[in-house]
Amino acid sequence: MRELVFSLTYEPESNAVADVLSADPDARVRSLSLHATRESLWRVDHATGTPGTLDALEDAFLTADYYADCLADEPCGATQTTRVLEHTDDTLVCYSYWERTPTCTSVPHLAFDHLGEGLLFETDHRRREYRWRMIHAGTDGSDVRGFLDAVESAVGDAARMDIRRISEAGSSREDAGAASDELDSGLPSEQAAALRAAVEHGYYETPRAVDAAELADR
Repeated sequence: MRELVFSLTYEPESNAVADVLSADPDARVRSLSLHATRESLWRVDHATGTPGTLDALEDAFLTADYYADCLADEPCGATQTTRVLEHTDDTLVCYSYWERTPTCTSVPHLAFDHLGEGLLFETDHRRREYRWRMIHAGTDGSDVRGFLDAVESAVGDAARMDIRRISEAGSSREDAGAASDELDSGLPSEQAAALRAAVEHGYYETPRAVDAAELADR
């Protein structure tokens, strides 16, 4: 298994949620669950912030065009459903679902194209930085460079991409506890259990930095 972490830092007025978060440095939107097939995507997000920020985030979730990760740069005709599951003074939980059209694309769908099946996703959005964390099988057919290039091309001038971390399987069992603790943070219980099992069987290592030359070889 391999881990890939990268971030997209959005320019003003290019992402409605980033515009709201940029005004509240303590606000955060993270995924509680994120799943995709080749035809659709659905997710549950947990947001924290001031009451005013949460009101603005709810409006962005409900009215922004295809917020839930569609990267199409023009109306793509997708059908999206967004529901507010909880809204209190300090918490907002939203469910989003959409079905793809031929012109739709997203980070998970590009990942299917370049990294294969069996992917796990986690996101964390603070201010203008939208960070993606992915676990993938890391098979011989995986094309990490092609995936990153495809995402960068899809976002265009709307955001800057930064690669934060790439790690490979093969950790020692001494590292398992630390890696397992990190993986548990913010993940749904089913995903956390699957990743803990991978750690315990030596298929996951604690993160390490990777340089551009190594990335180019993948």
